[in-house]
Amino acid sequence: MYEAATRAEPPSIPVIQGPAALAVEDLSHSFGTREALDRVSFTIPPAGFTMLLGLNGAGKTTLFSLITRLYSNRTGAIRIFGFDLRRQPTRALERIGVVFQQPTLDLDLSVLQNLRYHGGLHGMRPADCEARAREELARIGLADRANDKVRALSGGQRRRVELARALLHRPSLLLLDEPTVGLDVESRRDILRHVRALCRDQGLAVLWATHLMDEADADDAVVVLHQGRLCASGGVRAVCAATGASSLPDAFRALTTRDAGPHEPKPQEPRR
Repeated sequence: MYEAATRAEPPSIPVIQGPAALAVEDLSHSFGTREALDRVSFTIPPAGFTMLLGLNGAGKTTLFSLITRLYSNRTGAIRIFGFDLRRQPTRALERIGVVFQQPTLDLDLSVLQNLRYHGGLHGMRPADCEARAREELARIGLADRANDKVRALSGGQRRRVELARALLHRPSLLLLDEPTVGLDVESRRDILRHVRALCRDQGLAVLWATHLMDEADADDAVVVLHQGRLCASGGVRAVCAATGASSLPDAFRALTTRDAGPHEPKPQEPRR
């Protein structure tokens, strides 16, 4: 069952009307002789929640580093709402917000000072930045901690501040790289609920990278990476059906079991 499924083209996310929030086409990246990504192609729609699933070392963080231009892609293409990242980097990057895997807040600044600094980097007017910062802090339940130093916050609260910061300039695409790692169960649930509500209420497109299968819902889209290669992309139900699995964890195990035979699925072409 697995061998037949992996020979076929990975299940695809439904056809997108208009520019995709993110289109990755034939993307490869290497660190010396180590290939971190190998001809990865997928798209995500302009609104909705997509899980990027993969074990540690699958290539998730490398992919995020390329999308955010921390690394420059030399092969393949990345487009954000139709803007090519290499040719139109400013137009592309201004549409994304990012929560990186490693914490990036200044612990010795207050919550509000961290947000003001971010707003300044995005060229926001001080009055607009202040209003947006307080709005986002209220949305995540931290309005009363605005003047506290980040050092005084819990791990879950710091993550919520990073989320507020990522949303400050009103991006259309939100990238989150393992945002709940190291958090307690309730903090994980709170952040996940908050981000899903943003998708539902504001039409935000989200790419959420994780190795935690229980963070995915049955109605989500998923992109599965393993050892730098695309295994599958599509709805959870479609991916399960393609592998003959009854659950996403079972489908993931089938897709990432290397001893079942060669694993070279044909990359999915991005849809325009």
